Amino acid sequence: MRLLQGSSGVLRQTRRSRHIPQFRITLYDMKTQTVTIRIDEVLGRRLDRAARRSGRSRSAVVRDALERQLALDHLADLRRRIVPFAEARGYLTDEDVFRDIS
Repeated sequence: MRLLQGSSGVLRQTRRSRHIPQFRITLYDMKTQTVTIRIDEVLGRRLDRAARRSGRSRSAVVRDALERQLALDHLADLRRRIVPFAEARGYLTDEDVFRDIS
């Protein structure tokens, strides 16, 4: 079996026929860490409902939510750091920025 390194983990090559290789990514192939969190019952039910609705595991839903929240936090941090430079150039509101780039 030949392994190919992908950006999000290891791709494992499997063969169903002699001519068409099939690839799949599994969490087993990725380097992962375990995180334990405690949530209240209401949030647990909401998580279960979201997982069922999307057809994904609870872990996948939590992982995606965490990635989104960390991205939002990163953008908020960038915005906080750039505001003084923008204000020095006369950009005080989002409308000021949109006016100049539209």
